[in-house]
Amino acid sequence: MIFFKTIISITWILLTSSMVFSSNSSSEEELRNKYWQEMYLGITDRQDEYFVQKLDHLDPTNGDTWLQRYWVNSKYHKKGGPAFLWLNGEGPGTDILITAGRWKSYAEYFNATLFSLEHRFYGQSMPKNDTRTEHLVYLSSKQAVADIANFIQGMSAKYALPNNTKWILTGCSYSGSLAAWARLKYPQLVHGAVSSSAPLLAKKDFTEYYQVVKTSFDFYKPKCSSKIAEANRQLDLLIKNDEGRKQATKLLNLCSELKNNTDDTSTFFNRVAELFAEAALFNNKMKIETLCDKMASQNATTLQSYSDAISYALNESSSHCLLNSFQNKIDELNQIPQRKSYPSSARQWLYQTCTEFGWYPVSNISSDFFLPHISTEFYIKQCKEVVGPEFNESLLEKAVNETNNFYGGLKMNVGNVVFVHGSIDPWRSIGITRAEIPNASYQTIYINGSGHCDDMNPFITETEDLKIVRRKIKRMLKSWLHNK
Repeated sequence: MIFFKTIISITWILLTSSMVFSSNSSSEEELRNKYWQEMYLGITDRQDEYFVQKLDHLDPTNGDTWLQRYWVNSKYHKKGGPAFLWLNGEGPGTDILITAGRWKSYAEYFNATLFSLEHRFYGQSMPKNDTRTEHLVYLSSKQAVADIANFIQGMSAKYALPNNTKWILTGCSYSGSLAAWARLKYPQLVHGAVSSSAPLLAKKDFTEYYQVVKTSFDFYKPKCSSKIAEANRQLDLLIKNDEGRKQATKLLNLCSELKNNTDDTSTFFNRVAELFAEAALFNNKMKIETLCDKMASQNATTLQSYSDAISYALNESSSHCLLNSFQNKIDELNQIPQRKSYPSSARQWLYQTCTEFGWYPVSNISSDFFLPHISTEFYIKQCKEVVGPEFNESLLEKAVNETNNFYGGLKMNVGNVVFVHGSIDPWRSIGITRAEIPNASYQTIYINGSGHCDDMNPFITETEDLKIVRRKIKRMLKSWLHNK
């Protein structure tokens, strides 16, 4: 999941949380306020529950435990009903999607008990006192999937659920991946999964990411991406000398004076790319069109238009300046969040990308969109500086291969799973959007003009296409629940 406002550029710290808000109704405004209070302040009106979880599922000799946070909503439960589990991903957990939105409405229809589970090392679910690297060895998707299995067994016992209770999982982005992987690895416990916008193929060089961003901009405003590319070419020429870097610092409202080194240049271009990619990621049509309109201005130079567009995007992301210092980024990532401090998730997520997934959106020279300044080396250097000097490219390649071998990548075959993706979402290029193997047991839904996690977003305006998708998902749930 996440989601582009953090200090690492892969960022889906908010992928399971940042949503496109489009309704003005008072009830939805209250819902949005409640959501942000939960995500950023830890304030919720539902009782936090804690489950005694194993520290290391992969080592049977390790008897250490910790407390994993979860929430439960049994309002819609009726005898014989299923259990619906919302999985939180790489950020603080929330109970909002078991009290409002589409997942809640499905549970109400099927008389399900609702659960929401926070991921280990995120939010308040901290197995150790802090996030030093020696503690993060217990942070992995394998451990998280095993957490899910153990949690299901624990909840079944605590709430005296019948042995034949059917557990249906869902999640968005990374947590959508977890939902599918849990069904794959624990079919005896997980009866089905709705996997929304889930990346499944671990990948070192995620070149497709910005290709989709480019396509998404042109989907709403033809030739817009060519104007952005031209601005980047001019900017690249401008910063070749000291005077040009001073001009760029002032023109683009950089947080500090741009220096003549690769790391700072990459940090700068990376942050600009994030600001534009965020609009595509969450299918924010108005934001994309506004950015493109500013780029197309006839009353300003290309770079001044770019400056206007960036200023608008910074304001929309509540940022006061454009990050351009690599060292500042590293310093922030090296801050060690403590237990119960409601910490940032950037450090933890960087660790997972370094040790499992990669998923680094890099510039593609052929696309000429954000130029070749955002390279894999840029991310690997962050791994070395934050996680440890041994985390080099070779180790990353081994980690990516192991992840794909363990879960199957795009070749996984698993029944009672539906993969849902939107055409505007950059992450769909490493997810399952159609059958990747003969006679695949899973199902897919592909939504033209839809963004990241739109099908699960409780806030966005429900288009006719989304209504159709949600009816399809309900029919699938019905078929799974009525079959053994």
